[in-house]
Amino acid sequence: MMKLTTKQIAHLRGLAHNLNPVVMIGNNGLTDKVIKEIELNLNAHELIKIQVAGDDRDARKAMYLEICAKTAATAVHHIGKQLVVYRASDTVKEKSKVVIPKA
Repeated sequence: MMKLTTKQIAHLRGLAHNLNPVVMIGNNGLTDKVIKEIELNLNAHELIKIQVAGDDRDARKAMYLEICAKTAATAVHHIGKQLVVYRASDTVKEKSKVVIPKA
């Protein structure tokens, strides 16, 4: 997980504002299939929005931390039932899709 400054996180939050959720977490919670789908979307987009069903805020917060731990992603924003995570592309060949300002 990379460490970002508050300015960089604010920039990513601004970019994520117009994104639609690409992964939906339903009543079954955070399953291996959901983690695999999150991985797939992080590889494709780097910055993704996740929609979580359910009204338990503590459960959503725990899911958010678990997603970041299992995918080595950086927590960007959590508001209501929306989670935003970022992970830079692993491959050197591939140009980064999301440009973040220098620290």
